[in-house]
Amino acid sequence: MSSNLLLPNKYKRIGWSILIPAIILGIISIITDFESFPVKTKVFALINGAFPEKNQYFTFINTNITITVIGILFIIGALLVGFSKEEKEDEFIAKLRLSSMLWAVIVNYILLLLSFIFVYGDAFLQVMLYNLFTVMIIFIARFNYILYRSSKSVYDEK
Repeated sequence: MSSNLLLPNKYKRIGWSILIPAIILGIISIITDFESFPVKTKVFALINGAFPEKNQYFTFINTNITITVIGILFIIGALLVGFSKEEKEDEFIAKLRLSSMLWAVIVNYILLLLSFIFVYGDAFLQVMLYNLFTVMIIFIARFNYILYRSSKSVYDEK
């Protein structure tokens, strides 16, 4: 991954300050069935409806946007954390970043394959919703874990 595509390091702290509350709010909303803190407002919808014959197009609807706001915060925070430079960005970090992304995509698709095989009905749609976020979660977790582990082993060698 070319370092000129990465954001400056200062955005990583901003990303963490957005991502951590988004994860906490997301977990709370999942546990409480998305009704803990309803934020209802009128929004513009390109498509609204459950069935093709009952869809509404290009309309304003009143809806609970709690999940939408949490999802937007998660995505922004995860992108800032995942794609900000480290303080010392070198070839090792670049290789680690690339291998972590490859690993995250492979693990994500293995989980997706297992979901197709073992999850059915409405639960499948819920799993697909969570699947939207797993690539970044796995990438950030693995990248930071390997980075921490390698920094600890370098410190132990001194």
